[in-house]
Amino acid sequence: MTDHRTESTDPAGHGPGRESVADSIAHALDPLDAHRVSDAAHPTDLKTQVVRFFLTGVLSAIVDYGLLQLFMAFGMHYGPAKALSFVAGTLTAYALNRRWTFNAEPSRARFVATMCLYAVMFGVQWGLFMVLVPWFDGMGWSHFWATTVGYVIAQGVATVTNFVVQRTVIFRVR
Repeated sequence: MTDHRTESTDPAGHGPGRESVADSIAHALDPLDAHRVSDAAHPTDLKTQVVRFFLTGVLSAIVDYGLLQLFMAFGMHYGPAKALSFVAGTLTAYALNRRWTFNAEPSRARFVATMCLYAVMFGVQWGLFMVLVPWFDGMGWSHFWATTVGYVIAQGVATVTNFVVQRTVIFRVR
């Protein structure tokens, strides 16, 4: 009997060349997975990049916000707590965005450019957070809501800026 299939499906049955979101994220996180490189002939389309950037952002925000609240629960002031949680969220975002969202090969120049962007965004995000939290506290909000709403506003500004700069400058397919 002759097998007329020319392409196989993945174990989840997603069809040729497709993998589940979980498999895709797992491959993005695998530091030994060197086969993922930018492919100018098959760039990731804008819609896919936006969805992946959003999902990466949600996971990174959970890491960032979760650590922020955890550090503050252990008595750390919200300023240093936000700085440390930002670093953890940033490293999570970089790893996933480079490998999964933008499907880019490892590059020292890209890493440096991304860290420079994140440093600027840290200044914007942390500065906005440090202005908003005391302002909301002064309005009589509970500290939990002041830090939460301050976080959401600061994160929103940084997220939009990060996507535009990463897509158009850092991870553009050449």
